[in-house]
Amino acid sequence: MQVMKAAKQIMRFSGNMHQWGDGYPSEAVIFRDMEKQGGFVIEEAGRIVGYFAFLPSPESTYSKIYNGEWLYDVKPYHVIHRIASYPDVYGIFSDIMDFCFSRDANIRIDTHKDNLIMQHNIEKHGFTYCGIIFLASGDERLAYQKNNIDKPHTNGLSGLFQCEQ
Repeated sequence: MQVMKAAKQIMRFSGNMHQWGDGYPSEAVIFRDMEKQGGFVIEEAGRIVGYFAFLPSPESTYSKIYNGEWLYDVKPYHVIHRIASYPDVYGIFSDIMDFCFSRDANIRIDTHKDNLIMQHNIEKHGFTYCGIIFLASGDERLAYQKNNIDKPHTNGLSGLFQCEQ
């Protein structure tokens, strides 16, 4: 959970004061990712430096999108959630994208409107802004999708491990 705390500090320092509040993501959320075999940590030299969830569709909060539409709404997809890393570790987002696109070509991701760092990374990696979704809590998120069906990727993550309970 230390990597989650570090990610929250990065958010607050960059002006994102509202995302991941009230104890989110909790240990229970991370354990649910693991139960679904979708929780992953990234290690460098034996140290956990990152975490993300990579979960198969359907994602209930993605069933309705506002002010836009999904690029490919009929195909199965995976969702990336809860990307976290330490501020002194670089390239995590790119490594996560390589890993995820080596497993599915159709991926969706969302972020808070104040998370400019995540928006930059999402757009830098070729995702298309599709509209707004609402979480179960009612919080608004910017939703993106990318389909790499014609572009195979290789997994560049040597220190990636699926979380186990």
